[in-house]
Amino acid sequence: MDDNTEFNRLYWHSRRGMLELDVLLIPFLEEVYRDLPKQDQDLYRKLLTCEDADIWQWFMQRSQPDDPELQRIVDMIVQRVQPD
Repeated sequence: MDDNTEFNRLYWHSRRGMLELDVLLIPFLEEVYRDLPKQDQDLYRKLLTCEDADIWQWFMQRSQPDDPELQRIVDMIVQRVQPD
């Protein structure tokens, strides 16, 4: 699969049907994803396999994923919209 096809697939998987998630995930994908190391790109793809309700709770910092690796990508996305 070429890079553009993969990116388009990720774009559609980033559209979650919940506007609050879309406004976090889509800009992250468009503006940051391609510059991430492969390991972090893999984490983003793993995040997309999670349930919307869980992702939303993580982004709102009401809970954390059990997987510390997932927490890392969640932190990257949250930090982008809530810098210190």
